[in-house]
Amino acid sequence: MSRTVFCKKYQQELEGLDRPPYPGARGKEVFDNVSKKAWQEWLEHQTRLINEKHLNMMDVQSRNYLAEQMDKFFSGEEFDQAEGYVPTSK
Repeated sequence: MSRTVFCKKYQQELEGLDRPPYPGARGKEVFDNVSKKAWQEWLEHQTRLINEKHLNMMDVQSRNYLAEQMDKFFSGEEFDQAEGYVPTSK
């Protein structure tokens, strides 16, 4: 049986992650409050941001920027989009 969490992005009970995505407090926060669906959406968006904005993940400022955007993404605040990205129709 999969575990469920009250997802802070979707404001409903959804399937949770199998394990924390990061070590420490931030990983526990995501594990306890973000659904597998929302996490997958974030990973896709994060990849677009890294690619379109040419972020260097060795740079502390780039990592801090992504952490800030992740918090906004899950909290329902307005978050940065990748310029020029056009979503595909499903």
